[in-house]
Amino acid sequence: MAIDPRPRLIATDVDGTLLDEDEKVTPRTRAAVQAAVASGAVFVLATGRPPRWITPVVEGLGLAPLAVCANGAVIYDPQTDRIVSANTLLPDALGELAEIANRVIPGAGLAVERVGTSAHDAATPQFVSSPGYEHAWLNPDNTEVSVEDLLSQPAVKLLVRKAGARSSDMAAALVEHVGLLGDITYSTNNGLIEVVPVGISKATGVEQLAGPLGLSAVDVVAFGDMPNDVPMLSWAGRGVAMGNAHPEALAAADEVTVTNADDGVARVLERWWGDR
Repeated sequence: MAIDPRPRLIATDVDGTLLDEDEKVTPRTRAAVQAAVASGAVFVLATGRPPRWITPVVEGLGLAPLAVCANGAVIYDPQTDRIVSANTLLPDALGELAEIANRVIPGAGLAVERVGTSAHDAATPQFVSSPGYEHAWLNPDNTEVSVEDLLSQPAVKLLVRKAGARSSDMAAALVEHVGLLGDITYSTNNGLIEVVPVGISKATGVEQLAGPLGLSAVDVVAFGDMPNDVPMLSWAGRGVAMGNAHPEALAAADEVTVTNADDGVARVLERWWGDR
């Protein structure tokens, strides 16, 4: 019996990768993903987005795949609107991380992502920021609280934001101080870094979903464009960086496709599932 050379699991980043420049799933990408799923491939989203921002992606795809959210800290099932699992930073760690951030990057604002039982759990304010926090992008979900309240509950990630700074510089300044309190990454170079629990990444999230299916890294093709995708691109049997990718993502990948604006994900998937 011939061995099927096609990947058995597809894991893709969302922003800058699956979505085009208008943050939409193009018809070509939608068709390529649906063809792969119809042929038996498992399709998984792997994103820095929180669960509450997955709905537009699901609507664009026309299917509701499991989602690795918050850079691996959360597994979310959009089909049932259920948080499957969550890894959190505890208040003591958040307090230490906040002290380090304030000392190393004076003037930075802090925020946290929390999760409840679902993406739309009204009882749980999910994005909570310190006074004066400047968002890196439009965020209508913000709840502003005191710093003490911000750090008082477990969070799936801590965000450190300084307008006008470069995320790469902020990460480099913080990494030597953070140690085992958390892992630092970023998905934009617009003065925002994200800290997740130690050992957590998109790779660990995808592996958590692959294992029960009897799949391992060799069965996976992964797509990404930013440093928060590097662990996943390195772990997967085939890591594909976008043509618009950050140099660190390009270096971690096995191949480079065209940009997200030119259906880079679809063009790779069509090699296995498509008639173009």
